[in-house]
Amino acid sequence: MIIFRYLAREVLLSMTAVTGVLLLIIMSGRFIKYLANAAAGKYSVEVVFLFMLYRLPGFLELILPLGLFLGVLLAYGRFYLESEMVVLKATGMSQRRLTMYTLGPALLVALMVSGISLVLTPAGAAKADLLLQNQSAIGEFDGLVAGRFQSTPRGERVSYTETLGENGDNMTGIFISERDAKAKEPRLVVVQAEKGRQFTSAETGVSYLVLENGYRYEGNPGEADYRQIKFKEYGIRLPEKEQVSSAEGLETQSTGSLIGGDAAQQAQLHWRISLPVLTLIMALMAVPLSKTNPRQGRFAKLIPSIVLYLIYLILLTNMRSYLEDGGGHVGLLWLIHLLFFALAMSLLFMKRFWRRKIRAVKRMLSRESADA
Repeated sequence: MIIFRYLAREVLLSMTAVTGVLLLIIMSGRFIKYLANAAAGKYSVEVVFLFMLYRLPGFLELILPLGLFLGVLLAYGRFYLESEMVVLKATGMSQRRLTMYTLGPALLVALMVSGISLVLTPAGAAKADLLLQNQSAIGEFDGLVAGRFQSTPRGERVSYTETLGENGDNMTGIFISERDAKAKEPRLVVVQAEKGRQFTSAETGVSYLVLENGYRYEGNPGEADYRQIKFKEYGIRLPEKEQVSSAEGLETQSTGSLIGGDAAQQAQLHWRISLPVLTLIMALMAVPLSKTNPRQGRFAKLIPSIVLYLIYLILLTNMRSYLEDGGGHVGLLWLIHLLFFALAMSLLFMKRFWRRKIRAVKRMLSRESADA
């Protein structure tokens, strides 16, 4: 029991460190993307951290299996490098017992991954999707930030205001530039006003931006036929807000609603169940792969092992996409798990067989080179 606690602690500590680093790298890239969209006015800055929070389970369900896999490789690789594994084997630690001890923390992580993939990830994806829809339904001037030029998503209008009230109205120092697409010859329209406010008609429900005390300039740069209009009050009709609908994507559906569904829903359901299985199989595979020669160092097999994990994950994701398009039976997804489970078992219990095969291939190649 003491050895089990020692091995489990080292594996979990290494897994936590690796998972933290990978999560920081991935979340940083996604945070920069969300922040750039917020700066462009697509949604408010306040919801960026909510996006990150709702998307966190989706990142963890893929990072935790890789973190456990690398944690076993790094922890056991250090044991081989510092001859601790030699001492453990001298006290009766066999390959089978080491594998059973490894399954302890692996089962714990697999339970965490199953809870995340079956419950937290779809719930977070649904909330993130609704949040995006709510942000897209916000009016053009609802997300305006004082002291910053902001353009619409299609770039047809650029707006600026010096000051802005707490409720998003009572603007001062307003500047608006847009193209008048309704004219026979599209012309640039620039509006400058001292004050402005948003107004919604109680009868029609149409929203307007009402500007006060300003000028409207119409023309094209480089041409002299400008029109200048001075106004005391000028109204701009705002586009209608999009209606918010419920989340409908496969990733946003709860696990219970996927049971008994169509081919795409079955593929999504089995994908969520596959992630805990992926965690256990990669933990089994990490035990024989962690054995290193002290001359090679603990990082000798790190890159090939990561490539093996990526191949496994890419095959699963591609098969999920193929099944969601109605391309086959969900058994194909489990066939990939079976192939990698067989590979893990062969690495665990047929290592001498593969060594003999590799040596035979090397001898054959050396004979051919000598004959040549």
